[in-house]
Amino acid sequence: MRILLTGANGYIGMRLLPELLEQGHEVVCAVRNKSRFSSSKELREQVELVEIDFLKDKEAPQKIKDIDVAYYLIHSMSASTKDFDEHEMTAAQNFNKMMAETSVNQVIYLSGIINEDKLSKHLASRKKVEEILHEGDFHTTVLRAAIIIGSGSSSFEILRDLCEKLPIMITPQWVRTKCQPLAIRDVIQFLTGVIGKEECYNKSFDVGGPDVLSYQEMMEQYAKVRDLKLAIWSMPVMSPKLSSYWLYFITSTSYTLARNLVDSMKVEVVTKDTRLQELLGIEPLHYNEAIKLAFYKIEQNQVVSSWKDSLSSGRFKKELNKYIQVPQYGCLTDEQSAKVENTEEVLDRIWAIGGLNGWYYGNWLWKFRGYIDKLFGGVGLRRGRTHPTMITSGDSLDFWRVLLADREEKRLLLFAEMRVPGEAWLEFKIDENNVLHQTATFRPKGIWGRLYWYSMYPFHYFIFEGMLNKIAKGEPQKSIA
Repeated sequence: MRILLTGANGYIGMRLLPELLEQGHEVVCAVRNKSRFSSSKELREQVELVEIDFLKDKEAPQKIKDIDVAYYLIHSMSASTKDFDEHEMTAAQNFNKMMAETSVNQVIYLSGIINEDKLSKHLASRKKVEEILHEGDFHTTVLRAAIIIGSGSSSFEILRDLCEKLPIMITPQWVRTKCQPLAIRDVIQFLTGVIGKEECYNKSFDVGGPDVLSYQEMMEQYAKVRDLKLAIWSMPVMSPKLSSYWLYFITSTSYTLARNLVDSMKVEVVTKDTRLQELLGIEPLHYNEAIKLAFYKIEQNQVVSSWKDSLSSGRFKKELNKYIQVPQYGCLTDEQSAKVENTEEVLDRIWAIGGLNGWYYGNWLWKFRGYIDKLFGGVGLRRGRTHPTMITSGDSLDFWRVLLADREEKRLLLFAEMRVPGEAWLEFKIDENNVLHQTATFRPKGIWGRLYWYSMYPFHYFIFEGMLNKIAKGEPQKSIA
């Protein structure tokens, strides 16, 4: 079948794509920016790409007019605490208008479990999107899932941060709320299993794992799997806002996502609906098995996608391609260069920068800058990186965003998503004479931007020179820690 995959750059979309190709489907990936399509080169060669912004576009591009099935995987919860529901409604309405111009027969939507009378804003929005899609001129199949557990999922990463960092927790009351976690492997099985199944047309199914657990029990089981000591006390007086700050400062989540998650975590997401499980013959993994599988993928460096790489995890929500041309005028720069002997070894070090490897020099200063950024509402350093040695355009890299990663051109360009009074770029490039150029560019915003740059200049002097030497030569440098 010819399938349209919306949200192809998202966590679910990137997991779903290889499975669809493996099953022999022809896939058209809808993305807002082709340059951000971060699948492997092998996968990119097997798909068609089309740029669509469902918040603005209403007419169907020619490439998607002859599709059989479409996946609707568009969510905006990470983008805003105020109007994400309006954005989701607009996107769904525009999607329906586009589909009316195509030959699509079935639309598959991944929603949330909505069995409670009182829903959070997030779950109410998912329900409204369902209603809009059911109005479309196609057969709609809705899968409603609760928490998804898998390497790189936001739920898993939040659990991981909490349990690995806090042996003793004073938690909000909502940790006693019940939910039904589902492994990402099973989510993909359900999503692919309903393709073309007439028994699933114009129906909604709840999909959940075999375990019904409170969030506290999920953390306790996680600790048991990881052989960690964990003590938890819930605090009934902790407000939603304080709970959001608690998640924001302890975990790698953004504050916007934390606020929306806290709102939803007060609602039970439990089901007894096993119709689809029985129809497709799927036996979902138990929660502790899903945790073990996630860590196996992490240890094998097989994390296919991470929620942290979405644009909504960072400071800039709009297209990044406008930043790919580094400005020359009205900017302040720090330029360093060094002769290199083995370009491949140097590129390996550049491509491994950040995350657990750190920034090669003065790492405590980088960490301190991350703490300050987090304190002022930025992303901090906790996002890390998805893969220890591979980088793709659009990836998050600590508090940077990868604009360009081209080993053939021997160039890596990063754009800062930290809180700064201006815009900042960091570029690494090896020229034809085997000279490594490292350039930090800052376009200040007003007098505060210039004051910021000059106040940081003494640290730049040590950090950038030390980092360049370590990358170019691979030699230990005198630490300023």
